[in-house]
Amino acid sequence: MEDELLEELDQTERILSAEADNTDGVLDYTLRPQKLADYIGQEAVKDNLKIFMEAAKTRGEPLEHVLIFGPPGLGKTTLAHIIANEMGGQIKVTSGPAIERTGDLAAILTNLSDGDILFIDEIHRLNKSIEEVLYPAMEDYALDIVIGKGPSARTLRLNLPKFTLIGATTKVSGLSSPLRDRFGNIYRLNFYQPEEIGQIIKRAAGILAVELGDEAAEIISKRARQTPRIANRLLKRVRDYAQVKKDGKINIEAANEALQMLEVDSLGLDHVDREYLKLILEKFNGGPAGLNTIASALSEDMDTIEDVIEPYLLQLGLINRTARGRTLSDAAYEHLGQTPPPRIL
Repeated sequence: MEDELLEELDQTERILSAEADNTDGVLDYTLRPQKLADYIGQEAVKDNLKIFMEAAKTRGEPLEHVLIFGPPGLGKTTLAHIIANEMGGQIKVTSGPAIERTGDLAAILTNLSDGDILFIDEIHRLNKSIEEVLYPAMEDYALDIVIGKGPSARTLRLNLPKFTLIGATTKVSGLSSPLRDRFGNIYRLNFYQPEEIGQIIKRAAGILAVELGDEAAEIISKRARQTPRIANRLLKRVRDYAQVKKDGKINIEAANEALQMLEVDSLGLDHVDREYLKLILEKFNGGPAGLNTIASALSEDMDTIEDVIEPYLLQLGLINRTARGRTLSDAAYEHLGQTPPPRIL
């Protein structure tokens, strides 16, 4: 039993990916705050939402449509559920790729009730024909249906309940201007501060009934990439390690040993990040190295390199993007235990 659990803990999947994976579902649901008061961080967004939700409830109107954007794992879905709870409506959840035909969207819209929340994740992946159906639905709470074909075709307008659309996206630039302009509230979620991640971890530990020391919480929070989803995932894996190899309590020793086993270092880099940095260091003498060349050497596609691997390395200042290609910064050399080369001024 112990060997099986340790084998599961030592799986090769990328634990530091901010994208949701199959192991996150139940955990995210359990740890997700239900009220705005329990939602840690994003203070400016919360302050705005408090005012606009209270005003809408006072008038007896639905909240204006909301667009939430930012990197994955920062709480866009959680915020959508909180808005639904605070406004007292039911939430219907779908995603851009799941709505393949206009009939799919029409079926969803006609099954809503007054005050309901329609949450569309990855809304930037809606196709243009479906976006056009959304325009009158968002502006006039109406659905235009074309009956018949050719010269005899006619348009039938169905009235819809007054609902609130919440769209979430990691690529706000992927939304067309007409769709983006129809959202009355647009919020960007930013990366969290280490102390906020620490609060999130302690709150999650309380819900999971795990004894977590302050120093251990700090160790986990510093390696969580300023992202709540990653913080909760790391906490879960450290908890498993502590239950199997220790006495179930997460102290400094248990946290360090678990994170070392998971190959998560002091900067929150995993084996994928270090492989990327070592490739540029060892194969290209620190760079510059072209994106296409790096992708071929790592057997990854260029979009994965740009969208998944590089953002956090850029945020830490470990790499530079130049016209000639990617180069390592002095901080990257030092993190890899190497002496930075002399820079030509």
